[in-house]
Amino acid sequence: MSLTTNLARPKTSAVITVRVIKSFDFRTERSLVLHDINLETTTIGNLKTIVRDAIQTQAGWKPYRSASFGLNPLCHTRSSKKERTGRRYGVKGEKKIVYVCADFAWRIRPPNLIINLDHDDWIFSDESKTLAESGFENETEVSFFNKDMYETFKLDPQTRWES
Repeated sequence: MSLTTNLARPKTSAVITVRVIKSFDFRTERSLVLHDINLETTTIGNLKTIVRDAIQTQAGWKPYRSASFGLNPLCHTRSSKKERTGRRYGVKGEKKIVYVCADFAWRIRPPNLIINLDHDDWIFSDESKTLAESGFENETEVSFFNKDMYETFKLDPQTRWES
């Protein structure tokens, strides 16, 4: 019997991929893979701090250091026993917001390659909730970005990198 990837590791040693989106117009994003995250003790607020610290200290993130991600709530979809596929979904919240959303194999793919603009209701504003309480599992993939840029892009979802 084989386990799906979300059950392959314990909740005390999960791998989370954070997709840091710098620009929606130019589809500028980079993935940050976080290893050995304890989903039972790490809170939403802790996750945002970990991501911001990684951007400021790790090599290769210099272009992202000037981006404003603000103090924001996070969002996520419900848990599933199905395997993740690597697509992402975005949501909105308050002012400058960090979005965290998961994708599952059984969900419909968004037509926009950088983010799904159809689900503004997936949000967690309680930074004290643990990742496990919020539905995170091993290999959950989340997005981290600025709400103002998201709202602007949502009004006119045109990419400029192709022209």
